[in-house]
Amino acid sequence: MNRRVRDIVDPASLGVALLAALGAVGGSLLLIGNSPGFVVPSAAALVRDTLPDLFVAVGIGTLRDLAQPLLSLGAGLLLLAVFAAAALAAERAVEGIARRALVTFVLVGAVTALLTGNTTSTLGAALGAAVVDAAANATLAAMDPTTDRADPPPGRRRLLQAGAATLATLVLGAARTRDPAEPTEPPDPAAASLLAAANDRGLSLPGAEPMVSEDFYTVDIATVDPKIDPSDWQLAVTGEVETERSFTLSELQDLGGERRFTTLRCVSDLLNGKKMDTALWDGVPVESVLSAVGAPESCCVTLHAADDYFVSFPREALDPGLLAWGMNGRPLPRSHGAPLRTLVPGHWGETNAKWLTEIEIRDEPEEGYWEQRGWEGTGEVHTIAKLHSTTVDDGTVRVGGHAYAGTRGIDAVEVSTDGGASWTEASLSETLPEPTPIGEEEPEPTGEAADAWRMWEHEYEADGKHEVVVRAIDGTGEAQPEQEREGYPSGATGWVRETVGG
Repeated sequence: MNRRVRDIVDPASLGVALLAALGAVGGSLLLIGNSPGFVVPSAAALVRDTLPDLFVAVGIGTLRDLAQPLLSLGAGLLLLAVFAAAALAAERAVEGIARRALVTFVLVGAVTALLTGNTTSTLGAALGAAVVDAAANATLAAMDPTTDRADPPPGRRRLLQAGAATLATLVLGAARTRDPAEPTEPPDPAAASLLAAANDRGLSLPGAEPMVSEDFYTVDIATVDPKIDPSDWQLAVTGEVETERSFTLSELQDLGGERRFTTLRCVSDLLNGKKMDTALWDGVPVESVLSAVGAPESCCVTLHAADDYFVSFPREALDPGLLAWGMNGRPLPRSHGAPLRTLVPGHWGETNAKWLTEIEIRDEPEEGYWEQRGWEGTGEVHTIAKLHSTTVDDGTVRVGGHAYAGTRGIDAVEVSTDGGASWTEASLSETLPEPTPIGEEEPEPTGEAADAWRMWEHEYEADGKHEVVVRAIDGTGEAQPEQEREGYPSGATGWVRETVGG
């Protein structure tokens, strides 16, 4: 680096700028916590919304679980660069430690305000950057106040060592601001009895989820989930209704609730992936809410969520749905949409909006968030049989998994042990029970859930390596299609195959 370039941006100045940038991020996090107003997820949302829609859709379809972490990482690095540039600009613009800190405060605060629109996050970032900037410059001046900036002394390397310590402090501070774990109190007794009955109907398959999932998948558009206080929350029902109205959570619960077993599958799920799960949900039927406000029977409905997600349905598709406030006998977790989410029977998981804030009744349809980005959106789920359990014991092979076809139900699962040349019908679990009213102390698990998976298993004798193929038959008699197709834009299809044996 020649003398002139070092005079513009010498290593010490760059070190101060980077420390100030880290201070801005840390200050925002320390004041606002891991919430959507934190400056990093705000930057990630800006990057996501700036990218072309097709690029976002294809990126998610290709990167899948890595998409959001990489988005956060890229946005975070870009944000650090912007904050560091602001700190460098402050250093070049004014003389004096206090004045530089003040200019850094203003510049970083302006950037954060534009990104987040949140006063607390803006104040935290601006203070963090200004304090770290002032401390770093004061340390630098104390080390050698007389040395020409164009010829920095070796002692200034200590500034970078101090930077490492600052970074460690920020990481520790970030760890302290992590949200506490979701409450794990036992489910209420009525729900517990239904959950026990559900798992009694399942099959014991190593490596596969039980009848009610223990680890339910999540996929969201934001890198940080909204954090909503149920006591301050209301659901607005607006648009083409007799009377617009807002409901508190207790008012929704007073309309009369029910418990129902429902399966969700993500439209970006791999053919034999694990983004398909089942839970017991507590809520109120959508039809009850729309009837309470006089919504017309023939209309379109758009659901709006706190994370800026939105999706649109014909009313007849949404009416059988549930507005859920509970999951497996406990309050709905934040990661699954607390305080209220939607469950739309037979539709892809992406259409089941979480953190619901508004139901808008319209006289014409509109494209939803993912439809605008090329995904199918509100189409019905495909029939699928997944193979998630394989055990081999002294020549006896046992395979199994789950099958799901939305509201069409599962009539059979067929297994081929010779690559599809011949087929044998597998054994199916019992169906999950039908909905029961909330308030029954001893609900009777009878009937059949309208939108839930079944488990399947098949045992056979085999020697050596062979190809197992599985396919499901839905309740209308239609078989799972053989032709394989990628998830984008309307969900993966095809027979699931696995080579077994050695």
